[in-house]
Amino acid sequence: MRARRRSRAKPASWLAVSTDLAMLGVEAQMVIGQRMAMFMLGGPKADKEARLMVAEKVKAASEAAATIALGGTPQKVVRDYRRKVRANHKRLGKG
Repeated sequence: MRARRRSRAKPASWLAVSTDLAMLGVEAQMVIGQRMAMFMLGGPKADKEARLMVAEKVKAASEAAATIALGGTPQKVVRDYRRKVRANHKRLGKG
């Protein structure tokens, strides 16, 4: 019986994932800052944003789990998160 070979990701793909993760961190911090400013002001708009934020996080986590379960790559998960974070940054910046 032959031993199964484990597939290994190419080093370049891990570099790309690392870069995407670093950018996700920077982009997420911008959104966090925008939301914190909104939450400090309070009001119905802040309440709506808080509810939306929680719903988005639950949805994003389930989508990430499904992507991985269906054979998707970590890089696809990170890129999907980045796209959503950038959309939030744009939406929150409109004021």
